[in-house]
Amino acid sequence: MSKTGDSETNGSPGVGRRGFLAGAAAVAAAAAAPTALQLAAASPAAAAGATRPNILLIVTDDQPKHTEWATPQTVNWIVGNGVRFTDGHVTTPLCAPSRSSVFSGRYAHNHGVRNNAASYSLDQHTTVQRYLKQAGYRTGLFGKYLNSWTLSDNPPHFDEWALLRPAYTDADWNINGAVQTLAGYTTDIIRSRTLAFLDRAATDTRPWFAYVTPFASHEPNVPAPQYANTAVPPWNGRPSVPEGDRSDKPAYIQNATATLADAQAVRTRQLRTLLSVDDAVQAIHDKLVALGQLDNTLVIYLGDNGYTWADHGWLKKSVPYSPAHEVPFYLSWPAGGLGAGTVDNRIVANIDVAPTILDAVGIAPDTPQDGHSLLTAYSRDHLLVEWWKQGTAAGGPPTWSSYVAKGKQYTEYYALHTDSNGAVSGTGEVKFREYYDLSGDPYQLTNLLHQASPQDEQVLGIPELADRLAADRIA
Repeated sequence: MSKTGDSETNGSPGVGRRGFLAGAAAVAAAAAAPTALQLAAASPAAAAGATRPNILLIVTDDQPKHTEWATPQTVNWIVGNGVRFTDGHVTTPLCAPSRSSVFSGRYAHNHGVRNNAASYSLDQHTTVQRYLKQAGYRTGLFGKYLNSWTLSDNPPHFDEWALLRPAYTDADWNINGAVQTLAGYTTDIIRSRTLAFLDRAATDTRPWFAYVTPFASHEPNVPAPQYANTAVPPWNGRPSVPEGDRSDKPAYIQNATATLADAQAVRTRQLRTLLSVDDAVQAIHDKLVALGQLDNTLVIYLGDNGYTWADHGWLKKSVPYSPAHEVPFYLSWPAGGLGAGTVDNRIVANIDVAPTILDAVGIAPDTPQDGHSLLTAYSRDHLLVEWWKQGTAAGGPPTWSSYVAKGKQYTEYYALHTDSNGAVSGTGEVKFREYYDLSGDPYQLTNLLHQASPQDEQVLGIPELADRLAADRIA
């Protein structure tokens, strides 16, 4: 298998919107961005004559950045004929809250799914699938939906579905209302079900929305038999993995015990499971070509959260460190002027997915959204990332929120927890703080607030960051 690197070079990212693509327009980037943003140009005739795009949304499970070796066909299609967002994030690095943000365009503190047990807290009226179905789209879901969702409950606002109870082989499914066990590798089943949904476009002229969401690369990361022993490129860690002195970190990180060997094993399994995802994405691409629908399909691909590979001794997600909330994030839409293979350096997030889709389709949402369409010139200077501890058991990260900018990150941990419905309890007292100069310390090795004096905090601008973080948490 050929390898695709993870290098992220700077460039002039292409962004655009039907009805806004008649000419090129330069806009100013955020102060921290290395280059100016450039709006993509397309001919007025192409923009005026375009019909509503099909929507293909692919969300992988626990896929961190730096996994593109396993997805060269995906990268060749969506990045090579679209946009790579180099600074893509999720706003809560946990599956159900993140997916609820994808659907609704809202932060978890607004949509209410603060943990994996609270999936039924999502207001289904706010979801992109509701808007699209109401607008006449044919809607389909293939794969994982929301953690803790009862398998026999049909997913709202989908016409067709193959809803997976997460597993890799011989899993339980809800197939259009019938709960059953299907033999075989689940990524392959998701592929075949998606292709059958797309085939119906040959006779059904409605535009469609396909939400495709394999279980890969979530633990236990079981690869398909043909990839079980595939050799993967060696990886010897990064500076955050062997960090010896963690005395400036919170207690749960000081007590973390994951090793480089642990990380290498998980990474190998993740890459092997993603090889089947790559095959599925290529099969979908080929089907769209055969149907003549490739150019006017808006494709968005991202992970629902990242994953730490023993960074600071931590081997999972749910933490404020970059590998947990940074994700691969791609977009392609040739008919909309986004097919040139460009790079976009803006800070983007999962909350931007629903606004982008609705913008492309021409739907004005009637419910609030925190994200912004990626088809506009909007550029944020920072992002709120947040996470809540479920229950009161000892161990693991406490509830936290973080101000994430290109050159710095400020995090607060709180005496707060949630119940199974996502309701929050506790005093809210700030128990620990971290500040990292990401420009000089991208691996977050030195917490500049450890033993910092009040004067040091003033110089770092901590009071202003704390005020902004507090405002973001209630906005």
